[in-house]
Amino acid sequence: MTLREDQIELADGSRGVYAVVDKPDFALVIPFENDGFHLVEEYRYPLGGRYWQFPQGTFGEGRTGTPEELAAAELGEETGFTAGRLQCLGYLHCAHGVTGQGFHVFLATDLTPGEPRREVTEQDMRAQWFPRGEVERMIRDGVITDDSTLAAYLLLSMRES
Repeated sequence: MTLREDQIELADGSRGVYAVVDKPDFALVIPFENDGFHLVEEYRYPLGGRYWQFPQGTFGEGRTGTPEELAAAELGEETGFTAGRLQCLGYLHCAHGVTGQGFHVFLATDLTPGEPRREVTEQDMRAQWFPRGEVERMIRDGVITDDSTLAAYLLLSMRES
């Protein structure tokens, strides 16, 4: 991740500074099973609390691969599941006023359980299955606030309708 400050010229000719955070794209996985979802919860330092979200992340330093390979890796790392099927639902941008970072959204089905292989920074993470109605209640009640999770859920809902 890098932070840069660009000198810009606005439409009226005035000059300014625009701060940009450069981060690699990530993959977000929606693990779907029995009309519900497997979510992960972890402590988010900037917010000072624990929050639920869909599994998501980037390749570690020096690793590369396709978005599908990244999605499969994140699913296994954070939940232990292996997906029999990974379907790409789309590509979205997050916080596009601050970063060009985007993310690929995948639906994971035909799940086979296994042991999570979490990174050291994810050692406090936990995973839990929730029925769809409970996930929707968590969204309505502001329990799930992760923008990427909410956008991914909307993509899934639009595909299903």
